[in-house]
Amino acid sequence: MTIALVDADILSYRIGFACQDETEEKAAYTLSSLLEETLYSELDISTYELFLTGKRNFRNEIAQTAPYKGNRKDVAKPLHLEFLRGYMVDAWGAVVSDGEEADDLIAIRATELGDDSIIVSIDKDFNQVAGWHYNFVKKDKYYVTAEEGTRFFYRQILTGDRADNIQGIRGVGDKKAEKILGSAKTEQELYAVCVEALGAERVLENGRLLWLRRERNQLWCPPSLD
Repeated sequence: MTIALVDADILSYRIGFACQDETEEKAAYTLSSLLEETLYSELDISTYELFLTGKRNFRNEIAQTAPYKGNRKDVAKPLHLEFLRGYMVDAWGAVVSDGEEADDLIAIRATELGDDSIIVSIDKDFNQVAGWHYNFVKKDKYYVTAEEGTRFFYRQILTGDRADNIQGIRGVGDKKAEKILGSAKTEQELYAVCVEALGAERVLENGRLLWLRRERNQLWCPPSLD
């Protein structure tokens, strides 16, 4: 049995903005219709878990180079955001994280369930997590191997993440990061390349900000180079 692990944060924002001029009832109907279409029709899955991000986040204390998600303070939120979050908790059983992000809870569950799960989101950050994925906008189902997930994570360390205000190497995007990683294959090799390009302290900071937890209370630790 496959369990769909749904990124409810993405849903609340997308539907919230799409229904900006609609009533709460219409917004709830639109959200449920999207979920039902995605889960029941496109994926043919009846077992699901939804996850929302709570208020506290351990990454706020880790970020030193720039405030974590500090670039979002003045960004407008959709009108029905809080209503939709509450609706997903009450009607769809969404779980709200405490001290971490919904992404962490999803990655933890995906690690626990292995190939018996599929991550439903449009957030590219999940590409560091091995297993099945489904982009519900592109209607794209794909599989990420452990090796692909690890390389994606180290590529992110170099590029940073503009959406979350995580600073990478200036001017380095995915293509340049891939070129920097070059022929490195093992995690130790990938880490060594990143340290040479960015410095050990920044690699540690970026890694801990970008890493999606695979177990409770986990903090990312660099691989041993011995």
